[in-house]
Amino acid sequence: MDKKIAIITDIHGNQSALKAVLDDIDCDPQIEHIYCLGDLVGIGYETNEVLELLVSRSDISFVKGNHDEAILDIIAGREVYSRGAEKKHHQWLATRLDPKYISFLKEIPTTLKANYHEKEMLFVHYHLQEQKKFLSVDKEPTDKKLDEFYQNSTAAIVCFGHHHVIHHFKTKNRLYLNPGALGCNHKPYAPYAILTIAESGATNVCFKEVPYDNEEFLLGYKRLNIPDADYILKVFHGNQHLKNL
Repeated sequence: MDKKIAIITDIHGNQSALKAVLDDIDCDPQIEHIYCLGDLVGIGYETNEVLELLVSRSDISFVKGNHDEAILDIIAGREVYSRGAEKKHHQWLATRLDPKYISFLKEIPTTLKANYHEKEMLFVHYHLQEQKKFLSVDKEPTDKKLDEFYQNSTAAIVCFGHHHVIHHFKTKNRLYLNPGALGCNHKPYAPYAILTIAESGATNVCFKEVPYDNEEFLLGYKRLNIPDADYILKVFHGNQHLKNL
């Protein structure tokens, strides 16, 4: 029997986008599990609302992203990777995180493996150095570079996020998949992917973009006086809010 799973990543504190995607996934009873590839929080400000939605379900597995780590580092008093306006943004979010979600975030692993029809899968927020630190984003990824990086991996399928655009590379060695950032888009659409693995081991990827109403979410950046709001609205949301002013 075919195995069908959903891949989501980079929710970035956008509750309305997440709800739209989860509602869409729930319309397909054949999807048996959801894998969330990190950055549940950060950039967007609906931290608690997003976490409330996620922890209410029993069909999602997670890996931790760099923004999730940053919030935890600030709460724990550790040195954080972010600097300047980004650090102020993380600090603002950390002060508003409901403490009941801290243990949930802390327990999320950095990597996760699964096996479907003898296809080993690796889930990670982004490619990791030996020290378990994320590499810098490669803005010109290729199948050859990915094969070289994962040459010692036994995984047949590698799923990741972090770089907010879609990646879909298939080589003789493995499949590489990034469905794109669910919560950060220059259009009012929330992307995710559905991966089907047949008993034969054949794979099929379906990329989906779910429309949703993002007006209130975008206007909330200014209404709440969120640190670095102008930069976030321009770079991560394409200044869509301007048409609503």
